[in-house]
Amino acid sequence: MRVSQPLSPLTAHLGYWMRLVSNHVSHGFARKLADRDVTVAEWVVLRQLYDEDALAPSRLAERLGMTRGAITKLADRLTAKALLMRTDHPDDGRAQTLALTKQGRRLVPTLAVLADENDAAFFGHFTPDERSRIEQFLKAIVDRHGLTDVPVS
Repeated sequence: MRVSQPLSPLTAHLGYWMRLVSNHVSHGFARKLADRDVTVAEWVVLRQLYDEDALAPSRLAERLGMTRGAITKLADRLTAKALLMRTDHPDDGRAQTLALTKQGRRLVPTLAVLADENDAAFFGHFTPDERSRIEQFLKAIVDRHGLTDVPVS
């Protein structure tokens, strides 16, 4: 197959620039979390559960756009770290709910500060108006393509 026009360089694509920034933002946050022995995916679960008393794993999976298997693995890791507890559902012995432990509940605000600091390190130089416009553009892409999964990596 012959190409009749020159190939565009990688840097000609907005996706290239979005991925470059996204990779560095995510990697920076992952390093900060690693110092607390938490992964980005674990942080997402912890943060989601922070606003809940308890949640069924299937509900959590649905809210985060993850598989039940992924939630089970994350719950296992967070339980081993004493940040999450599983409780049998009172009406159905086969069903469980997930909730933060006291230690998990104390840790989330500390991790949230790290998330805020990471965000400020990459985007703090924008004016509030510039930041708002960037957010509007990104949300428009999300809406147009019906993107719903929560980014965890």
